[in-house]
Amino acid sequence: MRFSSLYSLAAAFHGAAAQIRGFNYASTLSNSAPAQQSDFNAEFTAAKNLPGTSGFTSARLYTMIQGGTTDTPISAIPAAIATNTTLLLGLWASGGTFANELAALKTALSQYGTDFTNLIAGISVGSEDLYRISPTGIENNSGVGAEPSDIVNYINQVRSAIQGTGAKGKPVGHVDTWTAWVNTSNSAVVDACDFLGMDAYPYWQTTTDNSISSANATFFSAYDATVGQAKGKPVWVTETGWPVSGPTENQAVASTQNAQTYWSQVACSLLGKVNTYWYILQETASPNFSVVSAGDVSSAAPLYDLTCAASSSGASAQ
Repeated sequence: MRFSSLYSLAAAFHGAAAQIRGFNYASTLSNSAPAQQSDFNAEFTAAKNLPGTSGFTSARLYTMIQGGTTDTPISAIPAAIATNTTLLLGLWASGGTFANELAALKTALSQYGTDFTNLIAGISVGSEDLYRISPTGIENNSGVGAEPSDIVNYINQVRSAIQGTGAKGKPVGHVDTWTAWVNTSNSAVVDACDFLGMDAYPYWQTTTDNSISSANATFFSAYDATVGQAKGKPVWVTETGWPVSGPTENQAVASTQNAQTYWSQVACSLLGKVNTYWYILQETASPNFSVVSAGDVSSAAPLYDLTCAASSSGASAQ
């Protein structure tokens, strides 16, 4: 992808929206215990002070519900207020629990008021629900998904819920894989969204050349394809990254060196131009996409150099 097309898309954003830099954050810890406010505080603070960066000041959430509860708002919200971290809220839209997600959103709007709503960067209704009902998602045992009509219905419910609150006018969209967005059977979801959240991982694209040498071009090919189906609406990069460890997938080798290369080529092309939520600050899974070692993030150094040289800013696949 050429810089000119990336720049043109960034120009479609307004003000600070084009500068959003964040990570994805799970609602549970590596031991499956629910993350508490202190955990989110530590992560959000560490992200804002990452060496080599100008600070990652936004967080993408997958759910509005605090782990272990039915519909209590997630403790990431008071942590965000305490650390002045903006939020891409997530409402889980598969599995029949959306009513609880909506209840948690309404409670949070009432409980935290403008301290909360001033930090809302956007609201994502669902995450990869359309992918999970696709042939590929079913083949990969990806779990329960949701139909396009369900997502549209849920988006409309969120729009109704935020009317008359400080969140009125905040962008409402949906996050899914780039393959779901280019599937025209999902076009009704595109119509319902203010923005499209795109997840793309060249590491997982095992039916093509997915080596690190091709990863930059592969990512931006997916990005361009999503933009082409977005009907002029902004495309946010809501998940991408390269694992520092884990199994080799076709030609994709998980290593710190390759994660560094992917960051230098992809992250450094996106940051400051397109709303970007990198995957992930810390985790213990395999493959492991962590930017810092899991554990005490307050003292953790990045696993690889996060500096973006001035000469590389805006560079992307040709």
